Amino acid sequence: MKPIQVGATVKPGVLELREIPDHPVGGGRRIQRSSLSLVTLVFLTQIRSPAQQRDALPNPNETPADHVLWIIPNFRTMSLPQPYRPVSAKEKFQIAAQDSFDRGTVGLAAVFAADGLATESHRSFGQGAVGYAHYLATAYSDAAIGNVMTEAIFPSFLHEDPRFFRRGTGSRWSRLRYAVGQILITHTDSSGKQFNFSEFGGNSAAVAISMAYYPENRRASDAVSKLGLQIALDTASNVLKEFWPQGRRRRAIKSGGEAGITK
Repeated sequence: MKPIQVGATVKPGVLELREIPDHPVGGGRRIQRSSLSLVTLVFLTQIRSPAQQRDALPNPNETPADHVLWIIPNFRTMSLPQPYRPVSAKEKFQIAAQDSFDRGTVGLAAVFAADGLATESHRSFGQGAVGYAHYLATAYSDAAIGNVMTEAIFPSFLHEDPRFFRRGTGSRWSRLRYAVGQILITHTDSSGKQFNFSEFGGNSAAVAISMAYYPENRRASDAVSKLGLQIALDTASNVLKEFWPQGRRRRAIKSGGEAGITK
């Protein structure tokens, strides 16, 4: 999978994108740079003129799209409810299941598997169809186990909220800080805030479990590197979810009128 970096020439209300040639790098760095390129693309498309920023008011009838970039699951994204309502342990497991069994998760695993096969990141997996199946199984396991740990098990045990609360308004820099900040600070079931133990503890547990099916990467340095990569990917995902345009607008039903959903 070739990473793409994005350059832009920006004028009020106008955005031009161009591809910048990249140079081959290692597997982990390739994924990181690809993720950052996606973040850059979505972030730049949100650049607006001052008049457009003043008109960008929140619309309560808008709901987030089910997928970001048409593939990344976006089911746990919502606006912060007023008053705050926590989710039950059952709902947390439902969120993790929805993310794990979504077509987007399988699709991303397929992409990472193809990249791993092409770069031979784990030579013991082999080549051909058998090798690809091994890469696909491990890539999907990484995603599914990570979802269950960070969105269900740890949040239920620690009484933390696994949802991402999208702001949707304000300057792009304040929204960027807000999205990144939710990796470090999360809401609790009692409507308070605390350090996001579920993000770091859950991903640490997922990395520890993955050592069982990655025989070539069982050193402590490998675990730390993989944990850092996963935190970086989750951070990129938060930024994408914050800046990806609202997917659907629901109009209230009026007497004698029709209700519609527009993309």
